[in-house]
Amino acid sequence: QVRLVESGGGLAQPGDSMRLSCAASGQSFITYSMAWFRQAPGKEREFVAALTWTGGTTYYTNSVRGRFTISRDNAKNMVLLQMNSLKPEDTAVYYCSVGLQFWGQGTQVTVSS
Repeated sequence: QVRLVESGGGLAQPGDSMRLSCAASGQSFITYSMAWFRQAPGKEREFVAALTWTGGTTYYTNSVRGRFTISRDNAKNMVLLQMNSLKPEDTAVYYCSVGLQFWGQGTQVTVSS
């Protein structure tokens, strides 16, 4: 059974940093791309960042480029999202996805002063 579990969310102040983790289990995802999406209250889920299975190519939505960094640890079947210089508009539930086929349950990130 495939399972993705996000962790690391919480409350932060503007300008803070936070790291999200997503642990995948149930099978090896070494050949899958991995991604983070987010959904703010009243809005549709949106793409945040992704990287290829080799980790050699990364993609970011414009609003987070230069502030967020996605990475993966294939040995641990994990994908990470380092978020720096957080802004109130980053407030959302963050979801990890493997190959756009498997999804986690989400972790809440709230940025507020």
